Amino acid sequence: MITLNETDSENVFLCYPLLPDSCPKVQHLAVVKVAMYALIVLMILTTVFGNLLIIISISHFRQLQSPTHLIVRSLATSDCLLGSLVMPYSMVRSVEGCWYLGDFVCKVHSSLDMTFCISSVLHLGVIAIDRYMAICDPLRYRLRVTNNTVTVFTTFTWIFAFVYSFSVVFSGINAVGLEMLILQTYCVGNCVLFFNQEWSIICPILTFFLPGTIMSSLYIKIFHVARKHAKVMSERVTGGMKSQSSAHRERKAAKTLALVMGVFLFCWLPFFTINALDPFYNFWTPAVVFDAVIWFAYLNSTCNPLIYGFFYPCFQSAFKILISTYICGTKDCNNLVFE
Repeated sequence: MITLNETDSENVFLCYPLLPDSCPKVQHLAVVKVAMYALIVLMILTTVFGNLLIIISISHFRQLQSPTHLIVRSLATSDCLLGSLVMPYSMVRSVEGCWYLGDFVCKVHSSLDMTFCISSVLHLGVIAIDRYMAICDPLRYRLRVTNNTVTVFTTFTWIFAFVYSFSVVFSGINAVGLEMLILQTYCVGNCVLFFNQEWSIICPILTFFLPGTIMSSLYIKIFHVARKHAKVMSERVTGGMKSQSSAHRERKAAKTLALVMGVFLFCWLPFFTINALDPFYNFWTPAVVFDAVIWFAYLNSTCNPLIYGFFYPCFQSAFKILISTYICGTKDCNNLVFE
């Protein structure tokens, strides 16, 4: 016989204790839950304010408004919106195991999640193309790549990501054939996006593996060209310190590009690999593992401002000026120059 106290104790662990078809909450020790919230909040704040600093720097300083930096600003906007509009709600869903905002908001959240993540990946691809043309075809780069050209490409990237994501989620085409599975696993307080076998292949190829392959090929070519330039410059005897400085910049650029590609693959490959294989193995991936790879993917948006900002002297100078002027209240920045 179940007593009233036992029933109340069971209801405490439901997302909606008064509803019989409520989802159960994820059970964590209090110290574990506090640690998870603290870590994720730190990640969210770093993502939002790091990318916001990139956006403000490029918008404020005309010296930074080159075609490449305009792409970086658009990328930072995508990552900043992901951190502010998507990650906080994903945090509650991951830690508590509950979705409290209803089915319609769940679809909007999933659509925005896909939009900003796809936009971020495609922006990284556009940056790879831009860097390839700048390093491998510098003579024609200035003629072909202008601010207007970059605006067209970034606008197309945003439109594609938005239309693709919202049309897939709200049409339900990604879940065709999974109606019985969704009905069996549905409970109030759940927000899960299922992909059938067809779309589990189409989506990763279209939004990750194809752009990732193009990026990898371009960065490998860039890396070899940069090393070749650095070697030629270092072998010059008549160049003096100027040649050594140019060689150092080329090597640093090559290392930064390798870091960009490494972080990109580290963050996104687990998510898209599991997303592609899961429907073929009867959705065997545990929820905790799927949550982990989602946050690894989000981590790329946290790392982007650190890589594109703090690894480039021009952004370092911009950050110092902004912090000293608007935060510290000083205006003694005459010695700070853009490199």
